[in-house]
Amino acid sequence: MILEQISTGGDRNFGYFIAEKEEGPAAVIDPSGRPDLFSDLLERNKCRLRYVILTHSHYDHSGGAENLIRRNSALLVAHRHADCTVDMAVEDGAVLELGSLRLEIIHTPGHTEDSICVLCQGNLFTGDTLFVGKVGGTDLGHGARMEYESLHRKLMTLPEETRVYPGHDYGAASSSTIGLEKETNPFILCRSFEDFVELKANWAEYKIKHGIK
Repeated sequence: MILEQISTGGDRNFGYFIAEKEEGPAAVIDPSGRPDLFSDLLERNKCRLRYVILTHSHYDHSGGAENLIRRNSALLVAHRHADCTVDMAVEDGAVLELGSLRLEIIHTPGHTEDSICVLCQGNLFTGDTLFVGKVGGTDLGHGARMEYESLHRKLMTLPEETRVYPGHDYGAASSSTIGLEKETNPFILCRSFEDFVELKANWAEYKIKHGIK
């Protein structure tokens, strides 16, 4: 398996390149406005692009998708609630075949209604749902509740060795694991939804107090 984490600029955005092998089918997750970087990877690995997958439809993640699709005759994949026209509208539990690889879609609403994570061979691409030591922004009501449930009912039930690859380089490291997030992420350590919301409401103060950037 080929897995490349790509810094695409913007607000410290990450995009991802996945392929079964050289000269095999490939997928891009969140091209993030830099289709040229992924075109270079496709050419270097002699891969053919099959899917461009959006973890959600915010432009800092979806930018560049049309360019890649047009150049490669690929399919645009996003959740059915995405605020854009897609070729494949997916639901929770959908599976995309990429040669011998299976890309499982996990619907994780909260940051947006269409937020998804993608699980492939123990690697979890979390978009703006889960960062290293942080979580995605939401309101303090319905959005926060959906995110809290997405995190605890879906992501934190995955094996602890599952690697976490976020949509932004916001944490102390560029990747993590589910086990490490359970141990160290202050939002995951909250004992109740009420504590989770209180931390969101006071996150700026918390960061200063604990020296978090």
